[in-house]
Order: sequence, then structure tokens, then C-alpha cells
Amino acid sequence: MAGNGTHEHPNYMLIFWWLLGLTILEVAVPMVITAPVPKIALLVSMAVAKAALVALYFMHLRFEKKLLGIIALTPMIICAFLLFMLMPDSSWRWIG
Repeated sequence: MAGNGTHEHPNYMLIFWWLLGLTILEVAVPMVITAPVPKIALLVSMAVAKAALVALYFMHLRFEKKLLGIIALTPMIICAFLLFMLMPDSSWRWIG
């Protein structure tokens, strides 16, 4: 980032190819992996990676101040917190 507040334009085609590759992997994972826990873990991690790429580059959060990034991540942290706090109350039958 230069001192005058400008930044280099990201390679949007490279980001597109990463998103396409992750999407292809997301389609292939259920066909290859049959165990539910690793399948869910892989699918969720790929979805988070895709969401991060979109947020960082297409929503331009990579070039914003840190505070705006923290504000954008706060709902995700709250959602994860609620998920883990409410997990003991839920049934695990949906995994199998």
C-alpha cells in the first residue's frame, strides 16, 4: 500500500479460479468421503475459505482499516459462540 492511500488492484481472475476450484472440491467431497464428521468439517472449512476470499477481495475488506474487519467478523464469532453453547441442547441425529 502506497503512502497516498492507494493500493494495488488484486488479481480478480486468480481469486475467481480459487473460488471455482473450491466449488469443484465442494461438489466432489460428498462423492468421495462418506464419513459424516470429516465431510462436514471439510465442507464448512471450504465454505469459510470462499466467504473469506469474497469478503477480502470483492468487498475490499483487505484494504480497509483493521477496525472494519473486526466489525465484519463479529457476527461470525457470535454465531460460532452460540452454535457451541447451544450444541449440548441439540440432537446429533442429523449428522448420520
